[in-house]
Amino acid sequence: MSASDAHAARRAARLGTVQGLYQMELSGASTADVIGDFAAGKLPRETESTYTDTEGDLGLFTVLIEHAVDRQATLDRAIARNLSEGWKLERLDAVARAILRAGAAELEQCTGTPVAVVIDEYVEVAKAFFDGPEPGFINATLDACAKELRAPA
Repeated sequence: MSASDAHAARRAARLGTVQGLYQMELSGASTADVIGDFAAGKLPRETESTYTDTEGDLGLFTVLIEHAVDRQATLDRAIARNLSEGWKLERLDAVARAILRAGAAELEQCTGTPVAVVIDEYVEVAKAFFDGPEPGFINATLDACAKELRAPA
């Protein structure tokens, strides 16, 4: 697999993680359900602004989904502490919550991936779903969370 294919596979896994977390929140799907859906290609791996025919990185997807679910209470507290003043996690759009949870899970779990890369990837995911200020909000929140979730290198 080329470096660009590996990058596309990781990007597809991140997008799939956001979609899986969203599906779990709205429909009550289980972790096993969304992992099975991703493995079977049932979770989209592209948006209108991104396209890849590369298979998603199932290993990364599984790590992110499982960590986001297993550590949701801890991750949610970190996100809530780092939201802009006056914002509450439960009042955010479900997609924005899923993006923040996936990003926070990757920041905490995947310490080999640079913080800037993690944040940039989830800002790109946010841009696929939102035209307004949300990508900037995601950027600022994940940047603040990184200081808490990941010890300095």
